Amino acid sequence: MAEHIWHQHYGDIPKEIDPDIYDNIVQAFDESCDKYGDKEAFENMGVAITFKEFKALSYNFAAWIQNNTDLKPGDKIAIQMPNLLQYPICIYGSMLAGLIVVNVNPLYTSREMEHQFNDAGVKAVVIVENFCAELQECLHKTSIKHVIVTRIPDLFPQPKQFIVNLVLKHVKKMVPAYSLPKTIDFRELVKDRGLKAKPVPLKNTDIAFLQYTGGTTGVSKGAILTHRNIIANGAQMKAWMGDTLKEGEEILITPLPMYHIFSLTVNCLAFIILGGKNVLITNPRDIPAFVKELGKHKWTVMTGVNTLFNGLLNNEDFRKLDFSSVKAVIGGAMAIQKPVAEKWKEVTGNILVEGYGLTESSPVASANPLNGTARIGTIGVPVPSTEMKLCDENGNEVPVGERGEINIKGPQVMQGYYNRPEETANVIKDGWLRTGDVAVMSEDGFFKIVDRIKDMILVSGFNVYPNEVEDVVAGHPKVLEVAAIGVPDDKSGEAVKIFVVKKDQSLTAEELKTYCHEELTGYKRPKHIEFRNELPKTNVGKILRRALRDEQPAD
Repeated sequence: MAEHIWHQHYGDIPKEIDPDIYDNIVQAFDESCDKYGDKEAFENMGVAITFKEFKALSYNFAAWIQNNTDLKPGDKIAIQMPNLLQYPICIYGSMLAGLIVVNVNPLYTSREMEHQFNDAGVKAVVIVENFCAELQECLHKTSIKHVIVTRIPDLFPQPKQFIVNLVLKHVKKMVPAYSLPKTIDFRELVKDRGLKAKPVPLKNTDIAFLQYTGGTTGVSKGAILTHRNIIANGAQMKAWMGDTLKEGEEILITPLPMYHIFSLTVNCLAFIILGGKNVLITNPRDIPAFVKELGKHKWTVMTGVNTLFNGLLNNEDFRKLDFSSVKAVIGGAMAIQKPVAEKWKEVTGNILVEGYGLTESSPVASANPLNGTARIGTIGVPVPSTEMKLCDENGNEVPVGERGEINIKGPQVMQGYYNRPEETANVIKDGWLRTGDVAVMSEDGFFKIVDRIKDMILVSGFNVYPNEVEDVVAGHPKVLEVAAIGVPDDKSGEAVKIFVVKKDQSLTAEELKTYCHEELTGYKRPKHIEFRNELPKTNVGKILRRALRDEQPAD
């Protein structure tokens, strides 16, 4: 790779990594589990499993799949759960069986599930029983043959398992009634039955994940991420951590859901390779409970998003915690706001380090250094083996200091969108990934995002695309026209706002919110609704979202 101006900030970090260090993710998993054996790999709600136990349970999962189903290597399995001990076991167990993993947000509505299951061609699903009622509504419209059901405390010891199940089901009423035919109990899959998982010869060019994203336009689509893509990004993260973190010694707080690409690669892969312990937070929205959990550990690293850090800073008990063991706090998925970064430094004594990436880049493309030279308000510099350039609308590179669209090239860049060759061709040109994000680069190589070309709305780090929201709202019989945009929001970075022209004047905002609640998962639902007599349009009748955005008050 050619020398770039940003390499001056690397110090001892290598400029390149070897993306072919492993043949597949399973090989990396096996090596770490054997190396760190009796060290704790994951902890959730006070229950921990070692690397040795993690490996054994994953192999039992794979063996059951191979011996009791018709699933074969290359088939798709959906995993739909929050951060639980079961999640990494399902990931690695599925890969051991040669399956392609399709991560699904557990809070999806049945409509959203149906789209993703059918688009990916999913044949099996692992789902937490709390969300089975939604699955029941759409299962018959999919090709899913095998439904594996788990309960939140399935890997807890007794009597804790029994008590938690009782409370969730009968006290908190968190498990709606459902009826699904021939479900498989997760606990049966991971029992040691003496079955052996048959080795599957996986190449690093094989698909590991279909990771769904809005991409640059339209409905959610599957980014094809190979074993090599994920291994490369894991290696890039490990290299970036340099001497700051020590193998086998780190305790990582994992509040972001591992079905999200940021947490999946950084927490669930890079830190397994590093031999770190992941403390899984199932419900980070419960800030008091989250803070209480933080107080139980001498944690060294945490990943998160701006909204989460802001929520913690506004909790009095968080500010009383001991932060002396903390080495790195990494923010991604959405912009870190300057007041939050400054307050974080004031309260914890640590720099809140921001990075940048997309699902399409596995995800990390750039990051601020961990050596104390991070620059607030920037996305840092490209990570090893990664090139970034800024281009104008004609694809020509712009001079230093001028605005341009971020283009990324590196071993972590996806192969394309699943079954969407035209959209793939639109975003990948000669190996360069066009991101749709506009940035400027300083003279010494730091990048700062200034705008977005695409209409995507970023709510708490999750992509929301106006087309999907508009399609849902337009389905209401009292709606004539609708346009959706993102507006600034103190808590989530952005929130969805819709502009509606009524077909029936009796339509109310509350009626629309109820309708959207049934059709869209939480972060996609409109927070603001404004009724208009007409919407701005081009001369061919296309609604001008940008005109609506320009009308909004500045943040």
